[in-house]
Amino acid sequence: MVVTGAPNPAGASSTSAAVAARTTPRVYLAEGLDVRGRLLYRPACKPGCPLSGDSTAILDTMTWPTWSASKAVGTGTYDLDGCNPDCAAGPVYKVPAVVTLSKTVKVCSSAGTRWVRSRASFRFPHGLPKALRGSDAPLNPWVFSSVSSAARHSCAS
Repeated sequence: MVVTGAPNPAGASSTSAAVAARTTPRVYLAEGLDVRGRLLYRPACKPGCPLSGDSTAILDTMTWPTWSASKAVGTGTYDLDGCNPDCAAGPVYKVPAVVTLSKTVKVCSSAGTRWVRSRASFRFPHGLPKALRGSDAPLNPWVFSSVSSAARHSCAS
């Protein structure tokens, strides 16, 4: 299920805008793409927010000028493990990035209903290091299929 924010049309009263703000769901980023783990709201990601479960892709020092029910756009550093010769020994590249998180899905648990991002798109203003180009480039966009699958199964009747 995808959710969108509640717009405030021109001429709407400040009272209706306040009600819309209270009813717009809070949307999270699942650390390590685990919806049962820590859910992060507008995370600064200091010292880092793992996107991958194996910590080969980490958001770092993020600021989020946009964080709404439909998407979040932030800037910071995307730390990517080069995994060469393997991920344990590979160099980590700190790449400046603009990150857009989108595709909000509903996750149900005993703690209640939460809304979680299930897609990330990246823009690299200074490009990617040579070692991360071509077939070695990071997924872009990256669809968090494990988040979508967990969401689908968690709310099934």
